[in-house]
Amino acid sequence: MKANLTDLNVYPVKSCRGMPLAAAELTRTGLLHDRHWMLVRPNGRFVTQRELPRMALIGTRVGSDGLTLTAPGMPALEVPRFPAGESRPVTVWKFDGRGIDCGAEASAWVTRYLETELSLVAFDVDAPRTCSPDWTQGVHAITEFADGFPILVISRASLADLNSRLGSKSQRPLPMERFRPNVVIDGVGAFDEDRIHELRVGGVTLRMVKPCTRCTITTTDQQTGTLDGVEPLRTLKEFRFDRELKGVCFGQNAIVVSGVGERLRVGDSFEIAWK
Repeated sequence: MKANLTDLNVYPVKSCRGMPLAAAELTRTGLLHDRHWMLVRPNGRFVTQRELPRMALIGTRVGSDGLTLTAPGMPALEVPRFPAGESRPVTVWKFDGRGIDCGAEASAWVTRYLETELSLVAFDVDAPRTCSPDWTQGVHAITEFADGFPILVISRASLADLNSRLGSKSQRPLPMERFRPNVVIDGVGAFDEDRIHELRVGGVTLRMVKPCTRCTITTTDQQTGTLDGVEPLRTLKEFRFDRELKGVCFGQNAIVVSGVGERLRVGDSFEIAWK
């Protein structure tokens, strides 16, 4: 059995809209540009759609010159790839790190659109972030502003299984974008990603290390930026609750074991090493 790579997504700004790609460069911290930027409050603490669901409507694009942000009713904002601002303390969950301030114009733009005082920061690569060694199986893995690990993998079969359960409750099918994966695979069964040890193609090896516990972002309509009831969390709690992690799980966090500098492409066929 092989797993086919059907979708690649990067999310340049944590919790803002992603960029679907046909191909993406693999770095030690995951797909290039993924969660490289983040919105923070004046005290440096990160914000997400959990508090500000309209972040889903902030479009992101990364080109050779840098980051472009768009949002309804707003002019496009251009942000240099390497901002000249100062390094400042930032916090993501329990991680205290550093971010490079992207300037007053960016701060004014996000503050105006989201109606709360915020700044945009870029990850300070001089202060690398190590993933929890409790999960990385002896591999020294690093990430940027992701919740905890470089890559999130979900199978199409898992989403189909979930939607079949939602359908029995007259709930419309949910799109994959609700779950914000980086790598979407097909050709395997529902929740087979839980049983996969590694995905391998060419010189690339991605190792599954931790189930992804899900939050209220999965209940936010990514096209409208509004909360959309209690699903899928209510249904996931019925059959995907993990007592050890104290949450419902959907998808697997993965780390980069090998292949830095290689490119993943939609249509790639992964060899599977099972647990």
